[in-house]
Amino acid sequence: MKILVTGGAGFIGSNFIRLVLAERVAWEVVNLDKLTYCGNLENLLDVQSNRRYRFVHGDIADRALVDGLLKDGFDAIVNFAAESHVDRSILDATPFVCTNIEGTMVLLEGVRKYQTKKYIQVSTDEVYGSIEKGSFIESSNLAPGSPYSASKASADLLALAYWNTHKAPAVITRCTNNYGPYQFPEKLIPLAISNLLEGNSVPVYGDGLNVRDWIYVEDHCRAILAVVEKGRPGEVYNIAGISEKTNLEIVHSLLGLLGKKEDMMHFVADRPGHDRRYSLDDSKIREELGWKPLHDYGHAMELTVKWYRKNEVWWRNIKTGEYLKYYERMYHNR
Repeated sequence: MKILVTGGAGFIGSNFIRLVLAERVAWEVVNLDKLTYCGNLENLLDVQSNRRYRFVHGDIADRALVDGLLKDGFDAIVNFAAESHVDRSILDATPFVCTNIEGTMVLLEGVRKYQTKKYIQVSTDEVYGSIEKGSFIESSNLAPGSPYSASKASADLLALAYWNTHKAPAVITRCTNNYGPYQFPEKLIPLAISNLLEGNSVPVYGDGLNVRDWIYVEDHCRAILAVVEKGRPGEVYNIAGISEKTNLEIVHSLLGLLGKKEDMMHFVADRPGHDRRYSLDDSKIREELGWKPLHDYGHAMELTVKWYRKNEVWWRNIKTGEYLKYYERMYHNR
């Protein structure tokens, strides 16, 4: 099988590529990534010499580039490429519209034109909005609460429309919060770990009682792999870790693992429109595709902390911006 992974230099995409190359030995992977601030080729140093892997620098919204790639034929496209940080979308939604909506449309047009066999739109639980009790199912109404989640919901609707109109074989996955190796340290868990390792305190929004469900990134990647191989076109699959935690619980667990006291966190003003709770019912993917997470929260968080301890150079290069200077020289100033 030959697959195109977009946004493969990011957190989840790089973990997915590594999993595919390790466990699907006959598959070829092409990684298309624009290398914006959260794309980092250091995430894939261990596979860059693999003959079944190729990196292409480019934008999914570049129709000529996408057409040039897809005309060679792919069995599947897995679209991880997205602007994904809510705070940044509040400051400026423009990049989110360009990448998450326009980029998705370009990919779907390519799927239709070159008859790609399957297209996976990697989405988020945030498209459903907040829920006080219970859990969302795949047919629940979409009620995005931020520019980021609105752009992802728009992309989901485009994918379903292309299936309905053109029978473009699109499948949507919606996952809860991820954590694990190579996560960009503006997100809660890597920010907290790296701050604490530096001797700095951890900022906590509002009262810290916003609830998220957490899943280890490898488990998410295995779910996507199951959808690539067995998912039905036109369907949506929720993916959950069944580990609901408040932000305070997350920070307290990290303080414990790193041997820090509670005065190493501080509360900051809440973000505008901060959704209170997300929760997904993922019975469908478990029953139809036979997937379930392999990692429990406690053990996976220990693995995560150990990884950030061991890979201090990686996250320090990101926090100082050194990796961006390299990409400016190699790609953006040509």
